[in-house]
Amino acid sequence: MRNGRQPAIFVSHGSPTLPLERGAAVDFLRGLGSALGRPQAILAVSAHWDTTRPAVSAVEQPETIYDFYGFPPELYRLRYPAPGAPKLAERVAGLLEEKGLRADIDPARGLDHGAWTPLYHMYPKADIPVTQFAIQSRLGPAHHVRLGETLKPLRDEGVLIFASGGATHNLRELSYQRGNPVPQPWVAEFNEWLADAVLAGRRDDLIAYREKAPHAVRNHPTDEHLIPLFVALGAGSADSAPQRLHTSISSGVISMDAYRFD
Repeated sequence: MRNGRQPAIFVSHGSPTLPLERGAAVDFLRGLGSALGRPQAILAVSAHWDTTRPAVSAVEQPETIYDFYGFPPELYRLRYPAPGAPKLAERVAGLLEEKGLRADIDPARGLDHGAWTPLYHMYPKADIPVTQFAIQSRLGPAHHVRLGETLKPLRDEGVLIFASGGATHNLRELSYQRGNPVPQPWVAEFNEWLADAVLAGRRDDLIAYREKAPHAVRNHPTDEHLIPLFVALGAGSADSAPQRLHTSISSGVISMDAYRFD
């Protein structure tokens, strides 16, 4: 068991059916929890909670949110009954306020599928306190790097900063390519550009990815699924090299890449 300094992690959560799936990305997530050890608490930054200003949940027992429709009935029978982390929520709000950022504390927000579906594989006992931190996608990447920098002290307090989104995310293209095992060239090119920029620490290029990266808008018609990456990026230390923990592409267009920031 490890509950000392924790990293910031970005994972791609893929489809809501992730808890029912098998494959390379699931195998990776199942091993990730053991590799990381046991944090004291988890702050989940999900692409699926998007607010006008920073917000954090302080609910004592988060509900499992099924924020999707049309999937197999067994998916809706799954629960992730992890305890909440209201004290962590207060600490998050305090850190942001110290930097002049007002944060709302939500007394009821549960765990959406961006949070609970990867955690279902990582920490299947659901016994680690977890709460969610919202993104503000309209404010762009630089804002979220700043949020990550503000949250960085939590890592020394045993908190795993767990950012969950998608290295690529274009659902319209997914509907065309579903079941295709061959990665599309425009996805692979963007995916490798992203990896090179992360690993080389090219923060300015990453912040301007929509102008700098090949096929950026085709891979991300909207920002929200890449935004959690910038929180993890900001929470990392400048003197520690990021790591690419996993790479695979599902249905030809959905990158399941994951990164670690120490």
